[in-house]
Amino acid sequence: MRAVFQQELIEVQTRLVELGKEARTIMQKASSAFLTSDVSLADEALALTDANEERALDLDELVIKILATQSPVARDLRILVSALRMSASIERMGSLASHIAAIARYRYPGSAIPDSLRGTFEEMARLNLKLADKVIILLRDTDVDLAREIQAEDEAVDLLHRKVFDIVLGPDWSENAMFTVDVTLASRYFERFADHVVDISSKVSFLQTGDWQELS
Repeated sequence: MRAVFQQELIEVQTRLVELGKEARTIMQKASSAFLTSDVSLADEALALTDANEERALDLDELVIKILATQSPVARDLRILVSALRMSASIERMGSLASHIAAIARYRYPGSAIPDSLRGTFEEMARLNLKLADKVIILLRDTDVDLAREIQAEDEAVDLLHRKVFDIVLGPDWSENAMFTVDVTLASRYFERFADHVVDISSKVSFLQTGDWQELS
């Protein structure tokens, strides 16, 4: 019975890693679509989002079944509780990325980004993909040091998000209302994607230490 339980825990972790990879793929396609006005990539990102939501639901159902049948305690219980929370964060990452793809889809064949902010969004996309790569490793290895590294790197995304708002609200901003709405929303989606990566890092810390608090 114990061997079956351990195999189920491995399956949960494997599915979390796969969810993370899929969320990263959605962000990669969505950000590329947003930056290049590639409608085919936007459609691919949107299609992948629906599938990822189904996989997250399947994982949640597996975890609930394990909780009901195995009655885990101590660290095993923490693993499963953390898995439910991380599944929700990863699903939300994919959803946020899909919102970026939707903006690109709606503005096609035009661009959703004015030239003045293109470099900022290119950097924001690069940082988000870098964080996604690290969270995939974190889900597999549950390294607290890597969790702390992720939180430190999230600050760069926050700074870029604030930069977008400073520019849009500044006296030199002269773009039309469509650009204003698109870049404001997109910046928020990029920033929230990174925030969910940080949320996952906090949950990994909880998994390893039993201390449920933000990393510092």
